Amino acid sequence: MPRTPMIAPSLLSADFARLAEEARRVADADWLHFDVMDAHFVPNLTFGLPVMQAVQAVSPVPLDCHLMIEAPERWAPDYAEAGARNVTVHAEACTDPRAVARDIRAAGALAGLALKPGTPLEDHLDVLPDFDTLLVMTVEPGFGGQEFMAEVLPKVRRARELVDTGHLTVLVEVDGGINADTIEAAAAAGADVFVAGSAVYGAEDPSRAIAGLRAQAAAALVG
Repeated sequence: MPRTPMIAPSLLSADFARLAEEARRVADADWLHFDVMDAHFVPNLTFGLPVMQAVQAVSPVPLDCHLMIEAPERWAPDYAEAGARNVTVHAEACTDPRAVARDIRAAGALAGLALKPGTPLEDHLDVLPDFDTLLVMTVEPGFGGQEFMAEVLPKVRRARELVDTGHLTVLVEVDGGINADTIEAAAAAGADVFVAGSAVYGAEDPSRAIAGLRAQAAAALVG
Protein backbone atom coordinates (compact mmCIF):
# COMPACT_ATOMS: atom_id res chain seq x y z
CA MET A 1 0.00 0.00 0.00
CA PRO A 2 1.31 3.51 -0.78
CA ARG A 3 2.29 5.50 2.27
CA THR A 4 0.58 8.82 2.95
CA PRO A 5 2.55 11.27 5.09
CA MET A 6 0.80 12.42 8.26
CA ILE A 7 1.47 15.86 9.72
CA ALA A 8 1.05 16.38 13.46
CA PRO A 9 1.53 20.02 14.53
CA SER A 10 2.86 20.34 18.07
CA LEU A 11 0.73 22.38 20.43
CA LEU A 12 3.94 23.10 22.34
CA SER A 13 4.62 25.81 19.74
CA ALA A 14 1.14 27.32 19.96
CA ASP A 15 -0.10 30.32 21.95
CA PHE A 16 -0.94 28.81 25.34
CA ALA A 17 -3.40 31.62 26.06
CA ARG A 18 -5.52 30.61 23.05
CA LEU A 19 -5.33 26.83 22.91
CA ALA A 20 -8.84 26.28 21.59
CA GLU A 21 -8.29 28.68 18.71
CA GLU A 22 -4.82 27.30 18.08
CA ALA A 23 -6.20 23.76 17.85
CA ARG A 24 -8.73 24.90 15.26
CA ARG A 25 -6.03 26.65 13.21
CA VAL A 26 -4.57 23.27 12.24
CA ALA A 27 -7.78 21.59 11.08
CA ASP A 28 -5.96 20.40 7.94
CA ALA A 29 -3.53 18.32 10.00
CA ASP A 30 -3.78 14.58 10.56
CA TRP A 31 -3.09 14.62 14.31
CA LEU A 32 -2.52 17.33 16.91
CA HIS A 33 0.58 16.52 18.94
CA PHE A 34 0.12 17.10 22.67
CA ASP A 35 3.32 17.06 24.76
CA VAL A 36 2.93 16.10 28.41
CA MET A 37 6.03 16.85 30.52
CA ASP A 38 6.32 16.38 34.28
CA ALA A 39 9.58 18.21 35.19
CA HIS A 40 10.97 14.85 36.34
CA PHE A 41 11.50 12.60 33.31
CA VAL A 42 12.34 15.78 31.39
CA PRO A 43 13.27 19.17 32.91
CA ASN A 44 10.29 21.05 31.51
CA LEU A 45 6.68 21.20 32.73
CA THR A 46 3.79 21.54 30.30
CA PHE A 47 0.24 20.25 30.01
CA GLY A 48 -1.66 17.64 31.99
CA LEU A 49 -4.85 15.64 31.66
CA PRO A 50 -7.35 18.46 32.37
CA VAL A 51 -5.84 20.60 29.59
CA MET A 52 -5.83 17.61 27.27
CA GLN A 53 -9.53 17.02 27.95
CA ALA A 54 -10.31 20.67 27.20
CA VAL A 55 -8.36 20.59 23.94
CA GLN A 56 -9.86 17.24 22.99
CA ALA A 57 -13.34 18.75 23.28
CA VAL A 58 -12.62 21.41 20.63
CA SER A 59 -9.91 19.88 18.41
CA PRO A 60 -10.99 19.20 14.82
CA VAL A 61 -8.32 16.48 14.50
CA PRO A 62 -7.35 13.54 16.75
CA LEU A 63 -4.88 14.08 19.54
CA ASP A 64 -1.47 12.42 19.58
CA CYS A 65 -0.43 12.46 23.24
CA HIS A 66 3.29 12.14 23.95
CA LEU A 67 3.89 11.40 27.62
CA MET A 68 7.36 12.51 28.68
CA ILE A 69 6.72 11.52 32.28
CA GLU A 70 7.84 9.13 34.97
CA ALA A 71 5.59 6.14 35.77
CA PRO A 72 3.59 6.45 32.53
CA GLU A 73 1.65 3.30 33.39
CA ARG A 74 -0.20 5.34 36.02
CA TRP A 75 -1.45 8.02 33.63
CA ALA A 76 -1.43 6.66 30.07
CA PRO A 77 -4.82 4.89 30.20
CA ASP A 78 -6.49 8.12 31.37
CA TYR A 79 -5.35 9.95 28.24
CA ALA A 80 -6.70 7.12 26.11
CA GLU A 81 -10.01 7.14 27.96
CA ALA A 82 -10.22 10.90 27.47
CA GLY A 83 -10.27 10.33 23.71
CA ALA A 84 -6.69 10.55 22.44
CA ARG A 85 -6.14 8.72 19.17
CA ASN A 86 -2.57 7.75 20.04
CA VAL A 87 -0.86 7.69 23.46
CA THR A 88 2.92 7.35 23.45
CA VAL A 89 5.09 6.47 26.43
CA HIS A 90 8.87 6.47 26.68
CA ALA A 91 10.70 3.17 26.71
CA GLU A 92 13.18 4.68 29.15
CA ALA A 93 10.40 5.38 31.68
CA CYS A 94 8.48 2.10 31.48
CA THR A 95 9.03 -0.83 33.80
CA ASP A 96 6.64 -3.04 31.80
CA PRO A 97 6.07 -1.65 28.28
CA ARG A 98 3.80 -4.53 27.22
CA ALA A 99 1.46 -3.91 30.14
CA VAL A 100 1.28 -0.19 29.35
CA ALA A 101 0.52 -0.92 25.69
CA ARG A 102 -2.20 -3.37 26.70
CA ASP A 103 -3.81 -0.82 29.01
CA ILE A 104 -3.69 1.97 26.43
CA ARG A 105 -5.29 -0.22 23.79
CA ALA A 106 -7.93 -1.47 26.22
CA ALA A 107 -8.82 2.16 26.93
CA GLY A 108 -9.45 2.78 23.22
CA ALA A 109 -6.30 4.38 21.80
CA LEU A 110 -3.35 3.36 19.70
CA ALA A 111 -0.27 2.64 21.81
CA GLY A 112 3.05 4.27 20.99
CA LEU A 113 6.59 3.69 22.21
CA ALA A 114 9.07 6.59 22.12
CA LEU A 115 12.85 6.30 22.02
CA LYS A 116 15.29 9.05 22.92
CA PRO A 117 18.04 9.75 20.36
CA GLY A 118 20.56 7.64 22.26
CA THR A 119 18.26 4.68 22.94
CA PRO A 120 18.96 1.74 20.58
CA LEU A 121 16.01 0.39 18.62
CA GLU A 122 17.35 -3.14 18.96
CA ASP A 123 16.91 -3.07 22.73
CA HIS A 124 13.13 -2.83 22.31
CA LEU A 125 12.37 -5.00 19.30
CA ASP A 126 10.88 -7.66 21.54
CA VAL A 127 8.11 -5.35 22.82
CA LEU A 128 7.38 -3.34 19.66
CA PRO A 129 4.92 -5.94 18.27
CA ASP A 130 2.66 -4.86 21.16
CA PHE A 131 2.64 -1.25 19.93
CA ASP A 132 0.98 0.60 17.05
CA THR A 133 3.39 3.51 16.69
CA LEU A 134 7.12 4.01 17.16
CA LEU A 135 8.18 7.57 17.95
CA VAL A 136 11.84 8.19 17.13
CA MET A 137 12.96 11.39 18.83
CA THR A 138 15.09 13.51 16.52
CA VAL A 139 15.94 15.87 19.41
CA GLU A 140 16.41 15.28 23.11
CA PRO A 141 12.94 15.34 24.70
CA GLY A 142 11.97 18.21 26.93
CA PHE A 143 12.00 21.44 24.94
CA GLY A 144 10.68 22.71 21.61
CA GLY A 145 12.73 24.58 19.05
CA GLN A 146 15.76 22.27 19.04
CA GLU A 147 17.86 21.47 15.98
CA PHE A 148 17.13 18.26 14.07
CA MET A 149 19.59 15.44 14.79
CA ALA A 150 20.34 13.79 11.45
CA GLU A 151 22.43 11.15 13.20
CA VAL A 152 19.19 9.53 14.40
CA LEU A 153 18.01 8.77 10.85
CA PRO A 154 19.66 5.30 10.70
CA LYS A 155 17.27 4.29 13.49
CA VAL A 156 14.34 5.47 11.35
CA ARG A 157 15.69 3.53 8.36
CA ARG A 158 16.03 0.38 10.43
CA ALA A 159 12.48 0.71 11.72
CA ARG A 160 11.21 1.22 8.17
CA GLU A 161 13.07 -1.88 7.01
CA LEU A 162 11.45 -3.95 9.76
CA VAL A 163 8.01 -2.64 8.84
CA ASP A 164 8.52 -3.23 5.11
CA THR A 165 9.70 -6.80 5.71
CA GLY A 166 6.71 -7.58 7.95
CA HIS A 167 8.60 -7.86 11.22
CA LEU A 168 6.78 -4.85 12.68
CA THR A 169 3.41 -3.25 12.01
CA VAL A 170 3.91 0.24 13.42
CA LEU A 171 3.61 3.77 12.13
CA VAL A 172 7.06 5.36 12.32
CA GLU A 173 6.83 8.84 13.81
CA VAL A 174 9.56 11.48 14.10
CA ASP A 175 9.55 14.40 16.52
CA GLY A 176 12.02 17.25 16.82
CA GLY A 177 13.31 19.88 14.43
CA ILE A 178 10.96 18.88 11.62
CA ASN A 179 10.57 21.70 9.09
CA ALA A 180 10.89 22.39 5.38
CA ASP A 181 14.64 21.81 5.55
CA THR A 182 14.50 18.43 7.31
CA ILE A 183 11.22 16.71 6.48
CA GLU A 184 12.42 15.27 3.19
CA ALA A 185 15.36 13.50 4.83
CA ALA A 186 13.06 12.10 7.53
CA ALA A 187 10.55 10.94 4.92
CA ALA A 188 13.23 9.36 2.74
CA ALA A 189 14.50 7.50 5.81
CA GLY A 190 11.07 5.97 6.31
CA ALA A 191 8.95 8.10 8.63
CA ASP A 192 5.16 8.09 8.31
CA VAL A 193 4.17 10.73 10.89
CA PHE A 194 5.92 14.09 11.23
CA VAL A 195 5.60 16.21 14.35
CA ALA A 196 6.17 19.86 13.43
CA GLY A 197 6.06 22.71 15.91
CA SER A 198 7.27 26.15 14.86
CA ALA A 199 7.25 25.10 11.20
CA VAL A 200 3.45 25.14 11.44
CA TYR A 201 2.53 27.44 14.30
CA GLY A 202 5.25 29.93 13.41
CA ALA A 203 3.94 30.25 9.86
CA GLU A 204 1.60 33.04 8.77
CA ASP A 205 -0.74 30.43 7.30
CA PRO A 206 -0.63 27.13 9.23
CA SER A 207 -2.84 25.40 6.65
CA ARG A 208 -0.44 26.29 3.85
CA ALA A 209 2.50 25.19 5.99
CA ILE A 210 0.86 21.82 6.66
CA ALA A 211 0.13 21.32 2.96
CA GLY A 212 3.68 22.25 2.04
CA LEU A 213 5.23 19.86 4.54
CA ARG A 214 2.92 17.05 3.45
CA ALA A 215 3.81 17.65 -0.21
CA GLN A 216 7.54 17.66 0.54
CA ALA A 217 7.27 14.39 2.48
CA ALA A 218 5.19 12.78 -0.26
CA ALA A 219 7.71 13.80 -2.92
CA ALA A 220 10.55 12.32 -0.84
CA LEU A 221 8.62 9.06 -0.50
CA VAL A 222 8.17 8.84 -4.27
CA GLY A 223 11.80 9.70 -4.83
